[in-house]
Amino acid sequence: MSSVETQPRSVSQTEQWEKCGHRFYLQRIARVAPRPAAWSFHGTAFHSAVEAVELSGRTMAAEEAVQIFSDQYGALVNKGLDGEPNTDRWLSAHGSGGEDIERRYVVGQEQVRRYVEWAAENPARTFNTPDGAAGLELYFMVELGGVKVRGFIDQLVHDPDGTVRPRDWKTGTTRSKFQLETYGVAVRQLYGVEVNKADWYLAKNGNLSRPVSLKKVDEETVGARYAAMDAAVKRGEFPANPGFSCRFCDVSHACSFRR
Repeated sequence: MSSVETQPRSVSQTEQWEKCGHRFYLQRIARVAPRPAAWSFHGTAFHSAVEAVELSGRTMAAEEAVQIFSDQYGALVNKGLDGEPNTDRWLSAHGSGGEDIERRYVVGQEQVRRYVEWAAENPARTFNTPDGAAGLELYFMVELGGVKVRGFIDQLVHDPDGTVRPRDWKTGTTRSKFQLETYGVAVRQLYGVEVNKADWYLAKNGNLSRPVSLKKVDEETVGARYAAMDAAVKRGEFPANPGFSCRFCDVSHACSFRR
């Protein structure tokens, strides 16, 4: 078996396979070089800036946080341009690839500045693991449905009632309830704490989403999706699902099913 067939699973792997198995195959097994997208660099740079703000105890000045975003965004874009200098070939949801690069630079700076303002207005305490690690970009590895599952949690917040709340920082519009459910059962399993809800910080809005209840979410239900995906990959099943989402697929240029 290839490394992809035997490696631990993740939320992104599972949801990618569920949405389009052929994309999973092209990206993770055939290793097709993906087309760059400014939205990906935007999200990564925003996360780095927000993590720095939280690690500072929310004392970091807005301009310092914005500079962290700007430096990383610029570095990521330049690396992307090294691989694909023709920005017309970049994926974009708004105008041309070049226009989207410039637009997201400005938007990302505004979103980071707003996060600093929001954080000052909304005090929160980050959960620390028993070994003293801050619950920020926290790596985890657990077993769900007989499958090893790994990932990173953007933030674990210690709520006043003693429960722990997973939080995901979002710059885009796509939200994964399955992601929050995975975080919830993983945190319960690893740290033995009570997790009743989770949420997203929505950079587009500059505030939190409504809480997502995790009270009735259990390991068996979440694990079943990982087990089904893992078994299908090991059987070599990668069904294509062409449609509107092909427009946002970074390996569509190598796909014979694309629309």
